[in-house]
Amino acid sequence: MLVRNRAFRWILLMLGLVAIIALTGMNVYSLYEIRTRVTESNNDRQIRKAEEITLKVRSELYSPFFSLSKLELESLEPSLQQNNRFPENILSTLRDISVNPNYTTIYYTPANVDPCVDNSVVYTFNNMEQRMNPTSIYSPLLCDGVGLVRTKTRIQLNDFDYQWNTIIEFDTHRSMNIGLINLPENRVIGYFTFIINKDHVINDLIAPMIKDYFESSDKIGTVVWLHDFVKDEILVTNDNNIGFSYNIIDARVRFPRFFDNWNIKLAFLDAPIATAYNATFVKNIIVLGFAVLFLVGALLFMFYTAQRERNLSQRQAGFLANVTHELKTPLAVMQAAGENIADGRVTEPERLQKYGAHIYQESIRLRKMIDKLLDVAKYDAGQTLLNMVPCQINFVVAEYIHQTKEFIESKGFDLTFKVEGDIPYINVDPESVETIVSNLIENAVKYSTDDKRISVKVYLYKNRVFLEVEDHGMGIKKKELKNIFRKFYRVEDALVARTKGHGLGLSIVQSLVVLNSGIITVRSEYGKGTKFRVSFPTMAKQEIARHTKKSSIISSEQFN
Repeated sequence: MLVRNRAFRWILLMLGLVAIIALTGMNVYSLYEIRTRVTESNNDRQIRKAEEITLKVRSELYSPFFSLSKLELESLEPSLQQNNRFPENILSTLRDISVNPNYTTIYYTPANVDPCVDNSVVYTFNNMEQRMNPTSIYSPLLCDGVGLVRTKTRIQLNDFDYQWNTIIEFDTHRSMNIGLINLPENRVIGYFTFIINKDHVINDLIAPMIKDYFESSDKIGTVVWLHDFVKDEILVTNDNNIGFSYNIIDARVRFPRFFDNWNIKLAFLDAPIATAYNATFVKNIIVLGFAVLFLVGALLFMFYTAQRERNLSQRQAGFLANVTHELKTPLAVMQAAGENIADGRVTEPERLQKYGAHIYQESIRLRKMIDKLLDVAKYDAGQTLLNMVPCQINFVVAEYIHQTKEFIESKGFDLTFKVEGDIPYINVDPESVETIVSNLIENAVKYSTDDKRISVKVYLYKNRVFLEVEDHGMGIKKKELKNIFRKFYRVEDALVARTKGHGLGLSIVQSLVVLNSGIITVRSEYGKGTKFRVSFPTMAKQEIARHTKKSSIISSEQFN
């Protein structure tokens, strides 16, 4: 049952840890996903702004020509042949276009004229006269523009389902070209060419839009460039402090069906919203980390406490059974001896002395057990009373050894006591020191094997007085050393199990050492022996003098 309960507790602990780790992973993943979405959303918003700019520019460039597609163009050729003039409805539209700052010059090329041939006669709009006049002097851009729209118009005329009387074709950023179609006869009438005012489009149309849509990069975390990728030239940017580089480009937005050599390029730097969220993300991760550490620590602490309480309960149960047995043994001996004496069965002086010695020894043993229990109870209740006085510890130890040496040697032990140098005063409770020495020597006697040597030494080192008790007994395993000062704890060893004890002696020793401002350490080698070392700080001369005036000082005179 105990094994099953222990396994069940471990399973619950593992499940709890797995649950905490899983929830933590999910939260971290969620925070990361939110951060990614916030960043992507911000980037998408900037891309949509760039797309909106291209659509607005397109609308600005295309809108003047919408009215051309609604005109009756069949009258153009007869009017030119008869009067060498354009019909008024077409001229009216051309006048409106001529005031558009996005275009500089308007040309008309009849279908049978090739402007790529020198001295060809075309028509150009005269702003002063507000009409189209024939000319053989025209822009070289006319050749390329008419060539492009002528090719496209021929392709469209092969599609008999085409329903519009105009076809528009851009020559990159140089000209807008419109093919005029006679739909009933399915043939070309001529071509309009509008030379684009590049400087105006760049500086007065696109640049203000970029400025309106995109603030400086340090505010929005995005750098925008209008880039001529054929010439590798930057035409417009929202931040002149950041140089253009293909390595940092994150998105490209093309102009739909015009400005083939231009596009808008974007580089996403650290946007304020992303930076703010990143800071929040880091803070959340830190808080979450501390929370997880706290939860895991709390869970492990509760598990450890439960295990410790369980072990303590088991040790207490064992201690109770052991103490009950230990108390019964001397009582039984005393009862039997007393009964024999009381019944008059023992009358010889020699036997009476023997029975009396048994009763005396068992009563001493019983008193020691009761004293230990009382010491533990007092310490746990915080009722330990100490009489702290200046004391030369070597004389306290010497007095105890003088009283017990004969008894210890009667058990076959060789007990040696050594004092190195002059031992200064320390501020301790002499009774506590005697209890400490008593318990350490008693343990040395209990757990010694064939080599029955016990040495006690007192010496001074670096303003501390040291007391060492060393035996050559069974020793303590390394893994057990950390537990030997715990109440009711006994080393799991076959020899130890056969040795009477309650697991209280070393706990009492450590408690008294701490109460007297001392330090206790232990060094042991299994099978070779154990050395306990207790140290106390020495007293300053002024403090000794103060106690001397009160006559509260213990020296060698009291032991002579």
